Amino acid sequence: MESSAHKPRILLLYGSNRKRSFSRLLTEEAQRLLNYFGAETRIFNPSGLPLPDDADDTHPKVLELRELVLWSEGQVWCSPERHGAMTSVFKAQIDWIPLSMGAVRPSQGKTLAVMQVSGGSQSFNAVNQMRILGRWMRMFTIPNQSSVAKAFQEFDEHDRMKPSAFYDRLVDVMEELMKFTLLLREHSPYLVDRYSERVESAEALSMRVNQSTI
Repeated sequence: MESSAHKPRILLLYGSNRKRSFSRLLTEEAQRLLNYFGAETRIFNPSGLPLPDDADDTHPKVLELRELVLWSEGQVWCSPERHGAMTSVFKAQIDWIPLSMGAVRPSQGKTLAVMQVSGGSQSFNAVNQMRILGRWMRMFTIPNQSSVAKAFQEFDEHDRMKPSAFYDRLVDVMEELMKFTLLLREHSPYLVDRYSERVESAEALSMRVNQSTI
């Protein structure tokens, strides 16, 4: 198997449309680290993305998101925790990503790091839910994760993250994501190959997993 020489391609998603969104600030901090580690990164701006099934999948924001998912080899998901859960802004992005596009599974076999921000004490509800989503999307979610408590205290007037244990953990998570992406990306087709899907037609597979009538 030939070794991939290009930079790891990482897509970053965040779950808030606020003007000063702390999930966006944490995502941008993660992007800086990934760029430093040698990745090629892109951030999707969720503003303007319609609710699932409230527009056709030809909507420009839907097409942009799906193209970025196909482009990526790994992803970073970051959501605020609101009412003990990930936000609807974040979940809507995942709901627009089909499990199958014909014979192609857009997210299958890609690496994933999960992060969350909280306005109060540290919590893990959102990252735990994102881990479930990652498994459902057939992604390899790395063991480490980031949960930033009282996020409004962790960024300075220039919207940069202050030195802290939270920042150190963020570095750990991004470094780990890079390592897992480099290790797995060349072997992803082999790792996710399934007998049951080899004997199932692409049309039947698409009808079964997309469940557009639900």
